[in-house]
Amino acid sequence: MSRPLGEIVDALGGTRHGSPDLLIERLAPVATAEQGDLAFVAQARYASQIETTAASVLIVPPALQAQALARGACIVSDDPYLYFARLTQWWRRQHDPAPTPFIDPSASIHPSAHLGEGVSVGPFAVIGADVHLDRGARVGAHVVLGAGARVGQDTVLHPRVTIGERCVLGERCTVHPGAVIGADGFGFAPHAGEWVKIEQLGTVRIGNDVDIGANTCIDRGALGDTVIEDGVKLDNLIQIGHNVRVGKHTAMAGCAAVAGSATIGAHCTIGGRASVLGHLTLADGVNVSALSVVTRSLLKPGHYTGFFPIDDNASWEKNAASLKQLNRMRERLKAVEQAMEHALKNNSTP
Repeated sequence: MSRPLGEIVDALGGTRHGSPDLLIERLAPVATAEQGDLAFVAQARYASQIETTAASVLIVPPALQAQALARGACIVSDDPYLYFARLTQWWRRQHDPAPTPFIDPSASIHPSAHLGEGVSVGPFAVIGADVHLDRGARVGAHVVLGAGARVGQDTVLHPRVTIGERCVLGERCTVHPGAVIGADGFGFAPHAGEWVKIEQLGTVRIGNDVDIGANTCIDRGALGDTVIEDGVKLDNLIQIGHNVRVGKHTAMAGCAAVAGSATIGAHCTIGGRASVLGHLTLADGVNVSALSVVTRSLLKPGHYTGFFPIDDNASWEKNAASLKQLNRMRERLKAVEQAMEHALKNNSTP
């Protein structure tokens, strides 16, 4: 279903250049956009794409306005990427409205469960005792909610999500298929060559506006709770260990792993397949590169990167210690070379 350009700008703002009646058929990447499409060019370094794209309308920053106008219609925004993100949300609301609330007759709902107004429950979902679903929550097919779990207003649980006993999710969260929240943390005590299980008695508490990717696992706490604060974004296949705390608006890419009792601050980013060892602390504003292994607490904001080839532990520790001295050794070597050059010029012994 097409939408006129004027309706988009009326809804989202920005400065329109072009007919308000110009119809937009779809949103598209700038490289593959065609007539009837709307795309964006976020930065001046991608300005060459303005000349090559076939999109009918471009979202551009003020610095690229003249170049965009030379080829046709555009929307000028201070942050085209953010504008496009909000545009995708608006577009989905227009073309894919929320379904009418419906309780599938095949769902198993315990008599003590509380379902708020407008709750939807899909086929073969299992709602345990004393579960509380707030207004507008949506539970997909084959979702399992353990006893005492609470799901906030307008939160969406996609098919096959499992929420363990007593776990709490806030408002407007999205949990994608296969995610498991509230499985036991990995806790065992060694005894006589065997492992004795430590019962995981805590839970998981998740704030508002959290996104959790497909097949991501968040373990319940051993004694206290595992806590995911407001606005956190977790990609697919992430492991969050027991008693971890993740601060507000932190984002983690796919296959990242955080071991038990680590504390990650607010507004951090953790790259794909990066790992944070247990009991460490990352300050607010720490950015960890993909594939890095965080082996010590990072108490200052900044961008950190660290890889090292695997080796037997004794050799690895010696090499790692030497590597940390590499810059100091480099500076000493430069000083020696400069002294020798000076001595040669003066025909004297350094």
